[in-house]
Amino acid sequence: MARSIAILVRHGDYQQVPDTPSAHQPYPLNGEGESQAHETAQLLHDMIVGNEWILESSIDSSRMLRAWQTAMIIADRLAGQGTFPLRIDSFDALAERSVGCLANLTTAEIEAILQQDPRVPDPPADWKADSHYRLPVQGAESLLEAGKRVATHLVESMAALPPAGHDRVKIFVGHGGAFRHAACHLGVLKLAQVRQLSMHHCLPILLEYLPGGDWCHIGGDWKVRTGHTGHTD
Repeated sequence: MARSIAILVRHGDYQQVPDTPSAHQPYPLNGEGESQAHETAQLLHDMIVGNEWILESSIDSSRMLRAWQTAMIIADRLAGQGTFPLRIDSFDALAERSVGCLANLTTAEIEAILQQDPRVPDPPADWKADSHYRLPVQGAESLLEAGKRVATHLVESMAALPPAGHDRVKIFVGHGGAFRHAACHLGVLKLAQVRQLSMHHCLPILLEYLPGGDWCHIGGDWKVRTGHTGHTD
């Protein structure tokens, strides 16, 4: 039976502002991130050709610049092989967890603002990594809520693919925290595993979308955390 495979790619390394937990930072890939994206493009090309997979003609990307740039490098490199004409479709649904109106402030600034607001309690010490916690401000969401948003997009995108007689793959470029929590919603990871794992920049995770609507992890390695960094992306 032909398989439907989602390839999840975390964006390449970028110019992240230190100690700033917002994953909505608008900065581009750095040189290392560009190199990672080029290497991944070749890896994906070899994987797709070697397995004789059909590649869907669109890459779904987060709208964040670093994700879009990663998707463009992958698309250009694959198209440069003369094999895969691709387009990039950008979606808000693939963004990382939003901290709402506190976006792009430092951890200290966020906590100071919350302390000045008599309506809200102080956040827990590990609020940046707490999957359930949502900052009590306009536009914020929890990591699990972000993961649910991404999981819904993945399900709808894969379910909408037309029938095919061969294994086919679709590439999604987004963010590590949201992808991991999406994997939890899809039954691929347990919630306890989410904190223990991250995603390597640009190295793909392959999830198979099964006919009954279930998902399974069929390729690519999660990054095992060696210590808590305080960041969620």
